[in-house]
Amino acid sequence: MLTPAAGKRLIAKATLELASIKNALSKGTIVIVAGTTNGYIAEELLTKLGQTKDFKRNRFFRGVTLPPTIKITDTGRLPDESQFPGDVVIENGAWQKGKTIFDFVDGLKEGDVVIKGANCVNLVQKKAGILIGHPKGGTIIVALQAVLGRRVKLLLPVGLEKRVSDDIDAIACILNKPGATGSRLFPVPGEILTEIEAVRILFGLNATLVAGGGVCGAEGAVWLAIDGEKGALEKAQMAFGEIVKENIFAM
Repeated sequence: MLTPAAGKRLIAKATLELASIKNALSKGTIVIVAGTTNGYIAEELLTKLGQTKDFKRNRFFRGVTLPPTIKITDTGRLPDESQFPGDVVIENGAWQKGKTIFDFVDGLKEGDVVIKGANCVNLVQKKAGILIGHPKGGTIIVALQAVLGRRVKLLLPVGLEKRVSDDIDAIACILNKPGATGSRLFPVPGEILTEIEAVRILFGLNATLVAGGGVCGAEGAVWLAIDGEKGALEKAQMAFGEIVKENIFAM
């Protein structure tokens, strides 16, 4: 059983094992766009590089979804975004502190990687969608200039708690039609990385989503059935013993 926080940590650890990330880490640029799942990825990568000083995972967001019972500030924002540290941009193995995707997008090239979180994922389609609040499309529109224009890789880490059953494009049509209110939705082309892919990447095992839900901090939790070679299962069991202890995301 994985809470959303534990799932984020699992996905982050798997991200470090991707060949595209290893290559870009040594001789390229990785842009980690701010988001709660991406905060775990940034933390793992910066820890690997020994460059975690001044990084605060609980400030690594441009917007978050909060329970309706949480009181907001006079500015309409909670938590306070004044401490936003910028996206995490790693160029040739060095963290470029205070920079954002807007500073680097024009120089990104094939072999570089943009990591952008998502708000929904269809597991059958293997397709994700990103909610849009900005009138110009936000950071994903900026990222796509490099992804579509220069074949920069787009990685979409997204937890299974964000799974939907309907067609992503059909959902977008509902949210984006004239006269609708609230957020829009952009179906995004990119490599999906959920807990299921993370289990395969880290341990070479097959994972199947079999149940979900919980209380007392386990809301949004998922249950995975994992099968494969005995030695790999034992390795996974040891790793999960630590991962499942990941605390609920705290502001």
